[in-house]
Amino acid sequence: MDIVLYPDPRLRAKNKAIDSFDDALAKTVREMFELMYATKGVGLAAPQVGLNIKLLVFNAAGDAENSESEIVLCNPKIKSKGKDKESAEEGCLSFPQIFGNVMRHVSIVIEAQNLQGDTFELELEDWQSRIFQHENDHLEGMLFIDRMTPASKAMVKNYLTDMREDYDANANT
Repeated sequence: MDIVLYPDPRLRAKNKAIDSFDDALAKTVREMFELMYATKGVGLAAPQVGLNIKLLVFNAAGDAENSESEIVLCNPKIKSKGKDKESAEEGCLSFPQIFGNVMRHVSIVIEAQNLQGDTFELELEDWQSRIFQHENDHLEGMLFIDRMTPASKAMVKNYLTDMREDYDANANT
């Protein structure tokens, strides 16, 4: 399992709902957490590993030692958003070395399913809310560069061009 880099089309593809809550799904989740920790991330969505399914994992601590903080969300949906928003710098494992300011809701309520297929609600605030919104955007084919402030987007424009050129060069080899 590897991180899919921009502009790979799988990052923008439509993602299917999960309907099979089996050992294969649990194995995928474990591999996603291992890759997330190995790459120093705090969240990872299935499209980022080339799987176009509605699955995301995160651990706001970003530390495998804090496994009790691991959250697995299958088929997540935002039920409500708080009115307050804030801008903060974000990065993304699919965009190494690129960072930019993104406006996000400070608090949200989500509905999702766990690895057994049971539906639950979760209220997320601050850092956890930001991580979820970033990863959930991946499930909708939206990337953090799409939400960057105009100033941040202008600052990373050349990096994005380089990533597209590298992708095209490697796709033709």
